[in-house]
Amino acid sequence: MEHPGGHDPVRLAPMRSAHTVEQVRAAEAELMARLPDGVLMQRAAAGLAYAVVDLLGGAYGRRVLLLIGSGNNGGDALYAGARLARRGCRVEAWLLSDRAHEAGVAALRSAGGRAERWSPQARPSQDAPDVVVDGIVGIGGRGGLGSEAVAALAAVRGVPVVAVDNPSGVGVDSGELDGEHVRAAVTITFGTHKIAHLVDPAAAACGVVQLVDIGLDLPPAPVEALQSDDVATLLPRPRPDAHKYTRGVVGVRSGSAAYPGAGLLSVAGAATGLCGMVRYVGDRAVADRVREAHPEVVGEGRVQAWVVGSGGGEHAGRELAAALEDGVPVVVDADALALVGGRPAPSTVLTPHAGELAAMLGTERAEIETRPLHHVRRAADELGAVVLLKGRHTLVAEPEGRVRVSTTGVPWLATAGAGDVLGGLVGALLAAGLEPFDAASVGSWLHGAAATLASGGGPLVAGDVARHVPAVVRQLPSRA
Repeated sequence: MEHPGGHDPVRLAPMRSAHTVEQVRAAEAELMARLPDGVLMQRAAAGLAYAVVDLLGGAYGRRVLLLIGSGNNGGDALYAGARLARRGCRVEAWLLSDRAHEAGVAALRSAGGRAERWSPQARPSQDAPDVVVDGIVGIGGRGGLGSEAVAALAAVRGVPVVAVDNPSGVGVDSGELDGEHVRAAVTITFGTHKIAHLVDPAAAACGVVQLVDIGLDLPPAPVEALQSDDVATLLPRPRPDAHKYTRGVVGVRSGSAAYPGAGLLSVAGAATGLCGMVRYVGDRAVADRVREAHPEVVGEGRVQAWVVGSGGGEHAGRELAAALEDGVPVVVDADALALVGGRPAPSTVLTPHAGELAAMLGTERAEIETRPLHHVRRAADELGAVVLLKGRHTLVAEPEGRVRVSTTGVPWLATAGAGDVLGGLVGALLAAGLEPFDAASVGSWLHGAAATLASGGGPLVAGDVARHVPAVVRQLPSRA
């Protein structure tokens, strides 16, 4: 972002960790105890103003409308509005509460901005605003918006919104939506990401999320999103003295006469060079096609991990039982998911989409899609295994409750066979030595990044994803 003159640069940190409201408030309280009164709010306001100027491409003459509730994020917006007014913006605030931040209102008016109590008849005092700043509800608010906020937003429908900390009305700690809420073009958050910024469906309402570092000292986060440097650190790499067996051998038990493509694509995901060898065990006709497409793939023998289920059809149960008997980590996908009974071994990785997870938990698909974080955690806890819930933002949960979110990928990745490739990738990483939680989350990240590279902004097919994994690995940051 271009640094607007007259202000100190604001550091924008990468998306990495998402903390709960309780964690953020504790960190803010600890920091405020060491700072002069009001400094933290001024830091937030500076970052917010900086982002608004960047979005607008300048300040002078731009029209900014602030929607202000009773919380501290309303204060952030008002002080940011004062900064923008001093830069030449025409700033107006609609106060949606009788308890708006008094000092912030005074600062805006002193800088030449307008601030008036909103009424249902209110319209912007001048031309339509260039941007609306959402300072209605802070991170402590419950889901959904009140009638006044809904009406005020309706009066400026179509104007891009910059949300302060989070779009008002979303479930900050749950990532859920319950009632009317803001849909932001940009969300400016402070100190750390919140869970709603990463977890759908709330994340889809956040637009582009920018994190302003305000100096918080935070504990480990319950929800994380891996970045390229994290993946580079976790990814197993061959030692100088490595050979194919020390790098790990993954076995694939997928595909059938009815669904041979599933076997081919599972193998394609496994045979991307992430481990030392791939074995295929399954339908003879599929095995012939696998050897033709992947001559490096061999037959039965010892493995360090199995991939089971994709396109397995009526044989999925038999293949799952055989894989589990080996006592090695197993990726369970597609047809085999319905056959997982009780609590599988902790080294198991289950990879359902929303419909499959709904069947496993005895609920409806819509319920999974409405509350994906809740249900992926529930599944991991009840089954005692790592669960990878596929979606726009794929979630990986372990039984202890920790979750990783994959934010890589493009909409074109919603294509037949993509999940088969993902299962193979995760299996290869398990065989190479990663723990199940790391294998699932790194595999999901690579899968999305490879799809983005393969797509180039256009359509793709599942095989394209597998072919682009090596290129993604080559582009990862080098490790010291």
